Amino acid sequence: MTMQKNRHGCLTAWLIFMMIGNALGLLVYLTSGRAIQQALPGAPDWIIPVLTVLVILNIIFTIALFLWKKWGFWGVVATSVAALVVNLAIGISPGQSILGLVGIAILYGVLNIGEDNKGWSQLE
Repeated sequence: MTMQKNRHGCLTAWLIFMMIGNALGLLVYLTSGRAIQQALPGAPDWIIPVLTVLVILNIIFTIALFLWKKWGFWGVVATSVAALVVNLAIGISPGQSILGLVGIAILYGVLNIGEDNKGWSQLE
């Protein structure tokens, strides 16, 4: 007998926000990547392709979370840490770069709210 999984409304909202944000990020990188790179003096040529791949991976990991896969969470953590390293490498201040990790804390928080529909305990 399988149990029906229930997702807390806040978790659903955050996952939708992540999907929209990453999709918009992908759109920006694909349409304005060259302009972004030119606006960052001294940025290496690899910056936009790497950020584009990270955004695509975040979309995949968010879909995995919708499908109750715990590896989706760890994937989001990995891409966030990679983005932190990339941001530091291109000269973004440590304070601004670390702000990117706030999303992990929010995701972890919304995965752990609720009683019967706590997301974290339902992940496979």
